[in-house]
Amino acid sequence: METPNGTVVVIEDDHHISDLVAMYLRRDGFRVLQSDDGESGLDHIEREQPRLVIIDIGLAGEIDGFEVCRRLRKTGEIPVIILSARDEEFDRILGLELGADDYVTKPFSARELLARIHAILRRSSVSAPSLSPAIHAVGLVEVDTARREVRTPAGSVALTTREFDLLAYLATNLGIALSRRQLLDGVWGEGWYGDERTVDVHVRQLRKKLGDDLPLITVWGVGYRLG
Repeated sequence: METPNGTVVVIEDDHHISDLVAMYLRRDGFRVLQSDDGESGLDHIEREQPRLVIIDIGLAGEIDGFEVCRRLRKTGEIPVIILSARDEEFDRILGLELGADDYVTKPFSARELLARIHAILRRSSVSAPSLSPAIHAVGLVEVDTARREVRTPAGSVALTTREFDLLAYLATNLGIALSRRQLLDGVWGEGWYGDERTVDVHVRQLRKKLGDDLPLITVWGVGYRLG
């Protein structure tokens, strides 16, 4: 059967929800692999290298959704959407800090979930903003957009795809205060569904990894400015 949109792995132990999500995905042209636990879900991901993974954080067993997301971020940059019945801010922030691209609370609209999936895939298929010159110095940090590398006096720093894209976008607008909405449109793509706080989470990760070497400034009431 032809699947023009590629493969999605759904890791969800509620079979009703898993089957509903899979049905909508298949109707939309995706190939779907379903799993009801973290271990078999990771096996599917390793074998198939899907375009996107949907994870329920409340999985039973030793490998819950947070742990699946944590392991994925150590090995690659497959886009991840977390599903959860819990809407506490702590869980949402933790999921985003672990590298999830979006966090969807149950109950949810299947159509909205599809819209979020397509928004994430559109963004992940677009190359990062190009800079001229390719190596851009910001504070003590060098952003090499050609090689997608970030270097500091202490050496190279590993960033996730989204962290790098955010840093590159800020660098192309050096000295300009950008709102969260502008950053979401520029990095995540216009029409992106999701919480604006994902920008704050990624900024916090950049500051954690690059520290005082990066002059990333909070502009209160607006957003962020680089330099």
